[in-house]
Amino acid sequence: MRLGVNVPNFGPGTDPGVLREWARIVEGLGFDLLMVSDHVAVTPDVAVRYPEPFYEPFTTLSWLAGITTGLRLGTTVLVLPYRHPLLVARMATGLNRLSGGRFVLGVGVGWARQEFDALGVPFTARGRLTDEYLGTLRDAWCAEAESSTGAVPVWVGGHSEAALRRAVRFGDAWHPLRLPLTRMRSVLADHAMPGFAPRIALRLTTTVVDDPERPVGVGTIEQILDDLDELRSLGADTVVFDPYHGDPEETRRPDAAWRALTAVATHWRTAS
Repeated sequence: MRLGVNVPNFGPGTDPGVLREWARIVEGLGFDLLMVSDHVAVTPDVAVRYPEPFYEPFTTLSWLAGITTGLRLGTTVLVLPYRHPLLVARMATGLNRLSGGRFVLGVGVGWARQEFDALGVPFTARGRLTDEYLGTLRDAWCAEAESSTGAVPVWVGGHSEAALRRAVRFGDAWHPLRLPLTRMRSVLADHAMPGFAPRIALRLTTTVVDDPERPVGVGTIEQILDDLDELRSLGADTVVFDPYHGDPEETRRPDAAWRALTAVATHWRTAS
């Protein structure tokens, strides 16, 4: 099982130097994958949690591809209805080829109604559009099957029934975001997913979190290692840690996240 990191590509503390340092640390610690988020119009509903500057994911990952070597790069998640699917297919294929086949396209339907309005995309049609666009991506890539780097892996986010059907139909993996372990276990028992690559929290504590509602990835290093073992037993190929907890001021203090990632990477290598 491989480990990845969701890196903040937004917020008052984020700039090119910080993003470069994130990439250096993630790759240097031996993580397999670095992922970033997606918003196009940082409307008020988005800005509460993900304020400017917000670095566009394809641009950011293309730049990071040039300053990393073996690190896979991906989106968690690209809001697929925001862009024409043929444009997404072109950008994803280009990034995958330029990086030597290191790109992973995580996709979702989106949640920010004001952002949909700003982009002129009907919010209530976002599920239908996502299904339609995933079909277009598949057709476009089938037409380019001679590519030496192969197809771009698609991870499908969401946990509604429609999202689960979407993951089974179009995905290379189901990519749930911060779901409780019980919910992930239930979904995997009821659906024949093509793959499993969850994104979980990362909050390292010095004392045991004794709470039945404890999120996956929150607790002592022993609790987090146990969470990883549970996810591996469920068939996870990759687990992505998300050290951001919703306060934009966190982006001014990335050292705390870097220390937590260092601890996880060190103990995981020892345990494995």
